Amino acid sequence: MQHTTPEARPELYLVRAFTQTAAGGNAAGVVLHADTLEQAQKQQIAANLGLSETAFASKSMVGDVKVEFFTPNRQIPHCGHATVATFGLLLQKGLVQEPGAIKESIEGIREISLIHNKVYQQQMAPKYTFLSALEVSTQEVAASLNLPAGYTFLSEPVVANTGVNFLLLQLPGTAELQALQPDQERIAAISRELDLVGYYVFTTGADGADATTRMFAPSYGIPEESATGMAAGPLACHLHDHLGYNKESFNILQGYLMQPPSPSQLEVQLQTNGEGHITGLKAGGAAIIVQQLPLQVPTSQA
Repeated sequence: MQHTTPEARPELYLVRAFTQTAAGGNAAGVVLHADTLEQAQKQQIAANLGLSETAFASKSMVGDVKVEFFTPNRQIPHCGHATVATFGLLLQKGLVQEPGAIKESIEGIREISLIHNKVYQQQMAPKYTFLSALEVSTQEVAASLNLPAGYTFLSEPVVANTGVNFLLLQLPGTAELQALQPDQERIAAISRELDLVGYYVFTTGADGADATTRMFAPSYGIPEESATGMAAGPLACHLHDHLGYNKESFNILQGYLMQPPSPSQLEVQLQTNGEGHITGLKAGGAAIIVQQLPLQVPTSQA
């Protein structure tokens, strides 16, 4: 494929997704020309880099690029921010072109849209399960966020899924969102019980955005994440389907209220049919190359 050649040596970059500044977004490692690397070498590179995810881009027989994702200790099937980082890097280097590309990964083939130097990945139509239909109570969830006894969320909590499960929780304003003191152990336990990636806690109508959010996923080893494309998608669907947002384009802020702040902007485009039902969506945003890093390829285990 055009993005690599047999002679190309692997190159490691630090890229931040969902931002246009090096001080914000969600950082990922991206290795280009990863064709010659063995799986054990990729895992070691990801462990040495120590970021939440590192992506490895190589030739694909069925798409434009094959992308594999590794945390410091295991390979995972998908990562939204590392996908944005990878294709943002490829786009800025002229190795893929607008309006799109096909990504191959463990989870299959996905269409990537490349529009105005931004990267968007397709998600599935939403599925919802309100908390009242589940075995975990609203009070248990409120307690896991150290909210007062008898607390009532602004709208009924819902588990939303456009590929994976997030618990969506609405608070009245940014002051309440910023003041949260999450009990990571309780959140992890509830996340395991409900098969969640984590909590996506939000407020609407602040800072000129459709929603301002915080994401807690301790069961995945993430106390708080600065940008979560796979959570922004279901939140936009929830705003459209249940909270009266009669629109298809959403701007969601994340990372502004975490410590230290890492401001991120996530964009979601809904696709609807003639009856206004969501049939699919794309979530994504901008990416910025922070720097190329030295890459020492671990010794082959062969």
